[in-house]
Amino acid sequence: MAERLRLREELDGLIQQWVGGQDAGEALARLEAAEVPSSLVYSVKDLFEDPHLKARENIVAVPNPLGGLLHMVGVVPRLGLTPGSIRSLGPLSPGENNDEIYRGRLALSAEELAALQQQGVI
Repeated sequence: MAERLRLREELDGLIQQWVGGQDAGEALARLEAAEVPSSLVYSVKDLFEDPHLKARENIVAVPNPLGGLLHMVGVVPRLGLTPGSIRSLGPLSPGENNDEIYRGRLALSAEELAALQQQGVI
């Protein structure tokens, strides 16, 4: 292992050259045939196009209140009895939920919240 670490840059270059000269599927098949533990590393494009991820709704398109569709991670894991759902896209702008959090959950007064905002804390 020490020798491998010492030659890491050289090995990385050789591996990149070997992998770069072929299709990812072909490289993976050859590695599997040689019993080398390996797998593909997906790009964002690969994630959006993967049939298994589509079927499991791991990436979903939901209406965006600002217009169009927002692609986001679906509910993972997807459980049979309690599959879950997307209830909110979250705040659309920084500080959108400040009143709810600071005044509602933390019970600050309007004056306390205003003071924090004036001090640049929030």
